[in-house]
Amino acid sequence: MGVPVYAFDVVIVGAGLAGCAAAIECKKAKLKTIVLSKLHPLRSHSGAAQGGINAALNEKSTKAHEFDTVKGSDYLGDQDAIALMCAKAPSVVRYLENMGAVFSRADDGRIAQRAFGGQSAARACFAKDRTGLTCLQTMYEQADRLGVEFLSEWYVGDLLYRDGAAFGVTAYDMRDTEFAIFNAKAVLFATGGYARAYAVNSNAMANTGDGLSIAARHGLPLEDMEFVQFHPTGIAQRGILLSEAARGEGGHLFNSENKRFMIDYAPGKMELASRDVVSRAIESEIRQGRGVGEKKNAVYLDLTHLGEDTINARLPELRDLCRSFLGRDLVSERVMIRPTAHYSMGGIPTDIHCRVRRDADRLVTGFYAAGECACVSVHGANRLGANSLLEAVVFGKTAGETIVKDIDAIELIQADETDARTFMNEVKTLLENNGRHSVAQLRKKLQDSMTKNVGIFRTEESLKEQINTINQIKKAFKKIRLSDNSKCFNTELQEAIEFSHMIDYTQFITQGALLRKESRGAHYREDYINRDDQSFLAHSFAYFNKSKKVKVEYVQVSIKDHKPQIRSY
Repeated sequence: MGVPVYAFDVVIVGAGLAGCAAAIECKKAKLKTIVLSKLHPLRSHSGAAQGGINAALNEKSTKAHEFDTVKGSDYLGDQDAIALMCAKAPSVVRYLENMGAVFSRADDGRIAQRAFGGQSAARACFAKDRTGLTCLQTMYEQADRLGVEFLSEWYVGDLLYRDGAAFGVTAYDMRDTEFAIFNAKAVLFATGGYARAYAVNSNAMANTGDGLSIAARHGLPLEDMEFVQFHPTGIAQRGILLSEAARGEGGHLFNSENKRFMIDYAPGKMELASRDVVSRAIESEIRQGRGVGEKKNAVYLDLTHLGEDTINARLPELRDLCRSFLGRDLVSERVMIRPTAHYSMGGIPTDIHCRVRRDADRLVTGFYAAGECACVSVHGANRLGANSLLEAVVFGKTAGETIVKDIDAIELIQADETDARTFMNEVKTLLENNGRHSVAQLRKKLQDSMTKNVGIFRTEESLKEQINTINQIKKAFKKIRLSDNSKCFNTELQEAIEFSHMIDYTQFITQGALLRKESRGAHYREDYINRDDQSFLAHSFAYFNKSKKVKVEYVQVSIKDHKPQIRSY
């Protein structure tokens, strides 16, 4: 039996906020649209965002939000894209509210806003500490109401790409591993981030970075992959996120000497400095022997002074998480936290309209990206809290609008079953391989080594060690063996495919970090502790060459109103 080919105007991969926002725009324009997802849409990682979505609702202009974002990015964010995102933010929040998102309210009835790190005003709109879930449920309900077609539990393994044009994807139904081709004029990747490359992370199990590797395997670039954000407040040793809302509401950080140590690192902002600054401060305290707990490898987060009423009204999920995973109550007890790998600043490079770049000068026909898998770049070297939900909705919506504008000028490239061969052969090899290594063992080795060598602090020695480790893992992966060769929900097969992608994109992270001989935002080189604007005020564009080695070029940053200056908090 041949591989079926299904024809659509638009195929969207990923059903989180960015994917749903784009689908709504395409459906409104009566385009034949389908959304493919590994998960049910309401299990997408967008729903895990807790703290808020930024918008300058009560400010005279969006300029302060714009400057805070540029400064937070350590001047690597593209200022035209940042200006667009911040300008659209107020209307996007009202767009969500009009669709049914129930935001928390201030005493005067307006949408409540809380302070977040690295910002000059309280502009994070929130729904208690379940903001992402509120927005995702609202967006998915509206997409479903419009009749958007969702196919859940389909695994997308390859992009159909030829001569600078995308024309669909190859996927299989996870229920029976039956393959299909989804042929389309336009393809949007909204596949999420890649923090699961690290041992301790805050990401959902599905956040394995597949979309980035799929693009890279076709010779397309990945941008700024060396910039990986570590969130300061993950539950110690577990990585489960305690939202920045905890510090936004007034939480304090203490070391073993009962000192609010942020006074030594960011006296002007304290706990509300940017995430990279707070994460390095916590790790520095631990390194210098002032950690807490049995292993002295954490610090305390203290919210006891806020009182039960405030915590129940504004941070109920955080209280539940601490009770469930620590057996401690935020109302009366401090909890131990440590930074956790959290967010991907880098990704598939796009222009301001979400069209994917073929290189620094050319665009791919019919290929778009939005959300965490994309790099517009609005976050540069470091993302401000509550800008991720904003980016997902703004640029998901923008991607849909761009597709609607472009679609008539795109000629459909007809696909046939031969276009599925690459992915089908990959799956066949994995199922038939008779090696001696397990995916779980190799994945643990990769995640542990990434945490050790390409974490919050990096050196030339650690990065070269990681390149050697990845090369060893690549060789070992060729000799893996799956214990399950069934076709019904074969999760071991899926994990093997996901791990192959992880091996690919960790090469981009590590090589980019090795070549960037400076410290900027979330990328901190202990052997190059200063920012070097003369040499590295530039985006890294990295490609696989023919032998699957990573080569890196540098592309100019868009600088408009805000000239680079010293960043301090």
